[in-house]
Amino acid sequence: MPHSRSTDFAGKTASITGAGSGIGRALAEAFAAEGCHLMLSDIDEASVQETARMLDGANATVETARLDVADRNAVEALAAQSIDRFGGVDLVINNAGVALGDDVADMTYDDFMWLMSINFWGVVHGCKAFLPHMKERGAGHIVNMSSLFGLIGVPGQSAYCASKFAVRGFTESLRLELAGSGVSVHIVHPGGVATNIARNARGGHGGESPAEREANRREFERLLIMPPERAAEVIRDGIRNDDPRIVVGNDAKRADCLSRLMPRRFGLMLLKQMQRKFGKTGAT
Repeated sequence: MPHSRSTDFAGKTASITGAGSGIGRALAEAFAAEGCHLMLSDIDEASVQETARMLDGANATVETARLDVADRNAVEALAAQSIDRFGGVDLVINNAGVALGDDVADMTYDDFMWLMSINFWGVVHGCKAFLPHMKERGAGHIVNMSSLFGLIGVPGQSAYCASKFAVRGFTESLRLELAGSGVSVHIVHPGGVATNIARNARGGHGGESPAEREANRREFERLLIMPPERAAEVIRDGIRNDDPRIVVGNDAKRADCLSRLMPRRFGLMLLKQMQRKFGKTGAT
């Protein structure tokens, strides 16, 4: 018999990928404050262990693991470990992600496949690994991280946009497939959140000098203004309210609205703005 759905996270268990920094770390803090037990993972083991140390004193059990979400077998092993350790998982938050700033003509296939293996396939792996357990329980939340760039196309961000549009389509389809199952599915579209994703991006094959690339990166980071803690609160509250689509930040809400109301004009406006700020393209 399906479990009754509750908005109370106390005593529940959440698996959060990419929990070593940024939105993932802030989500860990937000759910720990509610008494939610945590399985935190990140490819950077030291960073996710630091997150766990920051949660010392929380009324919750916290476990950590090094995880490459592109590795299907590793994700499946983490799911089995989490279910065994906690007796069940109530929230699966597929948050891990990377960035790649290059035009289509300049990006390498290796970089494109690297990004897709994490941003898209990492989400698929997380969903598939936990889905049988959650369907059997008849309860829970699957939360997949897209982006503002999963709502609009941006020059110089074609690979990143492709991965985040793919996450959006996959998640919206999954939500309809699970209708009536007791398992809620949420897609998250954050706007400019102050994380390290731009600093750690690959790319730069378009001929920019190191100085130009660094200047572009700094200019792009100026657009990332929302504290990750605030983004985490919006996401947590969206899950609590069972919102299927969680758009985070006024910039994301405005761009989403304008791109649908006047797609051609908005695209030209965006291109001109990116050219003013970054030169030929929006590559970071």
